[in-house]
Amino acid sequence: MRIILRILLLSLLLTGAWLEFSPCAFAQNPQDMMPEESAAKVKEILQQAIQALGGTAYLNLRDATCEGRLSQFGHAGELNGFEKFVDYTIPPFKDRTENLPKRNIISVMNGDKGWTLDRGGVSDASGADVAHFEEDIKKDIDYILRTRIKEPNMVFRYAGPDIVDLKQVDWVEIVDSDNRTIRIAISQSTHLPVRKIVDTRDANTRMKTDEVEYYSNYHPLNGVQTPFQITRERNHIKIYQVFFDKCEYNTNLSDSLFTKQSLDERWEKVGKSARKKAEKDAKNN
Repeated sequence: MRIILRILLLSLLLTGAWLEFSPCAFAQNPQDMMPEESAAKVKEILQQAIQALGGTAYLNLRDATCEGRLSQFGHAGELNGFEKFVDYTIPPFKDRTENLPKRNIISVMNGDKGWTLDRGGVSDASGADVAHFEEDIKKDIDYILRTRIKEPNMVFRYAGPDIVDLKQVDWVEIVDSDNRTIRIAISQSTHLPVRKIVDTRDANTRMKTDEVEYYSNYHPLNGVQTPFQITRERNHIKIYQVFFDKCEYNTNLSDSLFTKQSLDERWEKVGKSARKKAEKDAKNN
């Protein structure tokens, strides 16, 4: 019996079937790694991801203009419809989103300031909206890969291999100085990010929040690999889904696009028709 087992084992090893039956049999166990070894492996995987995303072109991206469709979901995660939009970005702190085709609902964020244009005119963004924007920047995967991984006091841990969306991935884990735990699944074949999970805990209620983003349908644009589909969930409820139709990079967007003055000027154009409609509605009533 022992001879038969030895022959069978040798046959499996020679044909590679052993690896097929147990693809992770010889994978490095994160629990057996020293902290320095684990951190070094994470940094190597992250550098491979940066190179796969475009290397120097990705790191030095100056601005982006993307058009697409944004799905709308209700409180229970049900789909309520789609909106067309265009988004202008000078990463990481400047962002402007306009509805299409009318461009009469606009949101502008610029660091710790923000403004909105809607049917009532131009107004300052609420403190909650600004805080939400600043928090989103800290969790943004591009900002993490371009900038935050160089921050002091970052903790890096290798979390091991896995199968995510039918892809073999490596999970890496980053803990920042504010105790956010950021986990990223990176494809072993393409080295592109496929999923990100951020765990946070409310300082007052101590309640935990899990936020998940999915990245798919990558396209190479100007030397940068771009996910044309991004989905976000919070505590297992879908928040939004974006389908990009096109993106352009490094078009020399002006800083003036991200100011309150730009919205005031836009309101001078679109506000006239809004006021006329309001006056007409008032007369009819």
